[in-house]
Amino acid sequence: MSNETTTMNQKKLARANLKQYGMMIALFFIYVIFLILSDGKNAAPMNINNLVMQNSYVVILSVGMLLCCLTANVDLSVGSVVAFCGAAAAIMVLDYHIAIPITFVVVLLIGLLVGMWQGFFIAVMKVPPFIVTLANMLVFRGLTMVILNGQTKGPLPQEFTQVGAGYLPQIFMQVGGTKIELLALLGGLFASVLLVLLEVHARRNKLKHHFAVSPIWQVGIKLAVIIGVLNFITIKLAFYMGLPLVLLIMLVLVLIYSFVTNNTVGGRQVYAVGGNVNAARLSGINTDKVMFWVYTNMGLLAGLAGIVLAARNASATPKAGDTFEMDAIAACYIGGAAVQGGVGTITGAVIGALVMGVLNNGMSLIGWSVDIQRVVKGLVLLAAVTADLYNKRKSS
Repeated sequence: MSNETTTMNQKKLARANLKQYGMMIALFFIYVIFLILSDGKNAAPMNINNLVMQNSYVVILSVGMLLCCLTANVDLSVGSVVAFCGAAAAIMVLDYHIAIPITFVVVLLIGLLVGMWQGFFIAVMKVPPFIVTLANMLVFRGLTMVILNGQTKGPLPQEFTQVGAGYLPQIFMQVGGTKIELLALLGGLFASVLLVLLEVHARRNKLKHHFAVSPIWQVGIKLAVIIGVLNFITIKLAFYMGLPLVLLIMLVLVLIYSFVTNNTVGGRQVYAVGGNVNAARLSGINTDKVMFWVYTNMGLLAGLAGIVLAARNASATPKAGDTFEMDAIAACYIGGAAVQGGVGTITGAVIGALVMGVLNNGMSLIGWSVDIQRVVKGLVLLAAVTADLYNKRKSS
């Protein structure tokens, strides 16, 4: 690869990353604005804990939704599938007294089968993903109403709710009359070191194989912001109850899917299909297979999000998961995914989910109505997509 080509690729990569880094800065300023408007309420340890728990299912869904966005598509059914899977879990535990571990496995299998059902129509029957997922949004919302008979199913036992509202083992120490959870502090430091090591390893691998890499200053800013946010959260959690179990679930998912998208053949094929589906097909990629597993994976993660949501609420309701698909889609596009597909990262999707979470939490704290919150979130999404399209036209 010539030096000129490498330089061009680096410039393209730098431009692609600018939106993601810009959203990190925007996340900081949004948080500070609501810190002022709420008189510091959004910085309280209990509120940080609620922020993590309340947005866990959005983060889980945005990880799967990113893969759909990379193929230049979305999944409109995830909110309904979340509700259906949560309802199935509650019915199995409360009505049929099935063991909770078995229930979790069965619900994940249900999510997987739903994803395969959608993948079949998309990959085999060639029905556009928008139509398939729109139809299934109606189907699974209706099925949720049917199996719950229009009523709330609960309360769920404590062993179930631990997934969405429980904590990792706690080690408290007394400092000046204040209890601090030690594992949360150590967890933040460990995660920071791990992030740096993974970034260095990934950069060396790319340079070794002559791939374009982001400029050092961009990488430094990204790591500084991510580590800063991560340690801010873990320190606040240390002054409350420690690390929520759902936070560990989110971190594991982010690590796994970051590795899949960046370091596996399947992950690169998703980017290729989104970048140019015809070129991907001519290069030997089975594009139908890629689309099938992308939507199968989305179903699996929707099942997981259904378990977490039901555990968080200690019940299953017919209206559970309402507008979750919009939050997940918005998180991906706000975090840097391209409307045309082929561009986006797991980290960016998580940042987008945090932006949506901070907006929801901040507007609730200062007393804005749900209607106004939807207006603000819609405008933020519109601004993010408009900026992305403008930058692409400008660069071309």
